[in-house]
Amino acid sequence: MIRGDRVFGAVMIVLALGYILSASGIETSFMSDPVGPRVFPYIIAGVMILCSIVMILRPDPEAEWPAGPMLVQLGIATVVLVAYAYSITPLGFILPTAIAAGILSWQIGGHPLRAAITGVGLGIGLWVLFRVILGLSLRGLPQGWGF
Repeated sequence: MIRGDRVFGAVMIVLALGYILSASGIETSFMSDPVGPRVFPYIIAGVMILCSIVMILRPDPEAEWPAGPMLVQLGIATVVLVAYAYSITPLGFILPTAIAAGILSWQIGGHPLRAAITGVGLGIGLWVLFRVILGLSLRGLPQGWGF
C-alpha cells in the first residue's frame, strides 16, 4: 500500500535534487569565503534527502487528511505566505512581515488585537535582529518612507 509519507518523501527527494542542481550554478568569486556560497544549500538538500529517505522507509500510519474549514484555513495561510514573498521587495521588510505574522497569529486562534500586536512586534523585532544585530542589507519600509 502506498502511503502519503512515501509519496511526499519521493517528491521531496526530487525537489532536493533540483535544489542541488540550482545551487551548483552559483558562481563564486576568487575572493569568496573558503567554504563558498554553495555549501549551505548543499547541506539543506542533504538533510532533505535524509529525512525523505526515512519517510519512505518508515512511513507513519495513514493520516486523516483535513477537510472543509481546515482546508480553507490552509488555503488562506498559503495565500498569505505567497503574498508575503511577493510583497517584501516593493514594500520592504517590516510591513509585509507585520501583516503576514498578524494574519497567521490570528488564524491559529489569537485575539485580533493581540495578533496585530504580535505582527507589529515581529515585523520590527525581526528587522532589528536582521539589520542592526546581524548587519544584513535589508530595507525596512518602502522606498522613500525612511529606514
